[in-house]
Amino acid sequence: MGAAAVVGAAVAFAYVVNGGALAVAGPGHADAPSQDTPGQAAATVNAGAPQSTVTTTTPPPPSPVLPFNAKIVFSDIPVPGGGVRSGGCSGSLIAPQWVITAGHCFHDINDVRISGAPPYVGTVTVGKLKDSDPGGHTANVIDVRQSPKNDIALAKLETPVEGITPLTLAEAPPTIGQQLGFAGWGSRSPDVKLPSDQLKRGQFAVMAVKSVALEADSTVPRTVDNSPCPDDSGAPFFVSTDDRTGVLVAVESTGPPCPQAGRETISRVDVIADWIGSQITQ
Repeated sequence: MGAAAVVGAAVAFAYVVNGGALAVAGPGHADAPSQDTPGQAAATVNAGAPQSTVTTTTPPPPSPVLPFNAKIVFSDIPVPGGGVRSGGCSGSLIAPQWVITAGHCFHDINDVRISGAPPYVGTVTVGKLKDSDPGGHTANVIDVRQSPKNDIALAKLETPVEGITPLTLAEAPPTIGQQLGFAGWGSRSPDVKLPSDQLKRGQFAVMAVKSVALEADSTVPRTVDNSPCPDDSGAPFFVSTDDRTGVLVAVESTGPPCPQAGRETISRVDVIADWIGSQITQ
């Protein structure tokens, strides 16, 4: 939510792959083969030798609920006067190697949005509902593309995500009153600006359609668990019928102080859908 949404502590994650582990039994003892009966001796060796065993460990699958959600944490963000800080944003997977978020999540020391290799570490985790969940996919951001029209950025991951269906992009604006889901990793406190350790969810309705943005409001009384707070910038507003796949309509840009009532300003995806397609296929 606004420039303030990229403040708060964050930690870096290490991506660990549990690949197959090969366990081979130790060599057995067998008699030396006879020169007179090589076939028989070979059979004796094969019969006496222990068999190698292979144990394959399958990585835990991603969460079956909203697996496309993305938690973004930053470290060593330069600040005026020297020093660094950490921060966070939210986002969603739109292609195996691309996450969409708010444009202002990637900026220089003067808070000007930037493209290219980010000047600070951004680590993305996709496919979890809690930090403590097994599975998921974690990778660093290696490239950023800023939208030419609104507060949206595309973040390219160092490694592609497997086993998760990305959100598709809306190709037309929503209608007034349309219901949109919200999912973000922002703060769960109006005072402490730290990314949450679990995914937050909410339900919103479209209140106004503007040229490159929408206004949306919660359909229930706001709390820190069901509406955008600091570190929720870039969180998806989407339509889903199965809580597993869906259509991305907009991403969080800014809104009222959390958790006060008011409308969120969210950036439309349909107005840059062609541009997004051209970027993620390069």
